[in-house]
Amino acid sequence: MTLAAYAKVNLTLEILGMRPDGYHDLRSVVAPVSLADVVTLEPSDEVALDVRASHPFLSAGLDGLAAGDNLAVRAVRLLQRVGGVRSGAAITLEKRIPAGGGLGGGSADAAAVLNGLNDMWHLGIPRQDLAALGSEIGSDVPALVLGGPVLMEGRGERVSSLHDAYDGGCFHMVLANPHAFCSTAKIFSQCKVPLQNRPEILYNMRQAMRSGSGAAVARALQNDLAAAAMRLHPELEETWRRLEAAGCLGVSMSGSGATVFGLVGDAVEAGRVAHELVKDGLWAVPVETVR
Repeated sequence: MTLAAYAKVNLTLEILGMRPDGYHDLRSVVAPVSLADVVTLEPSDEVALDVRASHPFLSAGLDGLAAGDNLAVRAVRLLQRVGGVRSGAAITLEKRIPAGGGLGGGSADAAAVLNGLNDMWHLGIPRQDLAALGSEIGSDVPALVLGGPVLMEGRGERVSSLHDAYDGGCFHMVLANPHAFCSTAKIFSQCKVPLQNRPEILYNMRQAMRSGSGAAVARALQNDLAAAAMRLHPELEETWRRLEAAGCLGVSMSGSGATVFGLVGDAVEAGRVAHELVKDGLWAVPVETVR
């Protein structure tokens, strides 16, 4: 069984406060995009993992990805426990999503494994319940298990579908990374935004997505972690400026970085901007949102 493990971008990311468990209380509009790891699952008596990189930039994180705490392996163990399954699985990951880039690559792999093994092992766990289980693995996993655009709340464990937001069609963008790796913990520790509820951020993004206008979505972008990330990694701000100079409709950062993205009008424009940034030495790919 071969599955696409789609990367995600945070079109909005709000920090609302601190939770009693020590995590930040978040609200985020999360959209999967067409960049994807390729996950292959095969029946096995044991749990085995093989990780490969499709680009030299992605090779640096392979040692960590192959470790026993890999999120895809944790997903297998979780379903074995919940489903009472003794069988294992041989997992092959072809990495196309950079680690530490704020694109949810490890979480996407885990989500694909949960969805794939739920089918392979005939467990019949409803998708919403499977998403709730995913919160035991990581904060981004529930959103990526559910699939499509979602509203993510809490520390990521509460997700609800925003499928109606794509009535106007998909959105095109360019992902760009200056070969940097961001520590999520460090970025959150440096976040100085006022902790307050700003419902207009979610409202404006939902309206923009429903309109089908990339320009409207660009105007509604928000990431409360961007300033902290750019203080720690000035190269992110330079990448942001490059995307603006290349003619993007609007620019933001995904998750806690280090990937910055820019909205553009169509696939041709996305390809042009990505090609321009690659010539400048950045990792850059054109993508579109997926359902």
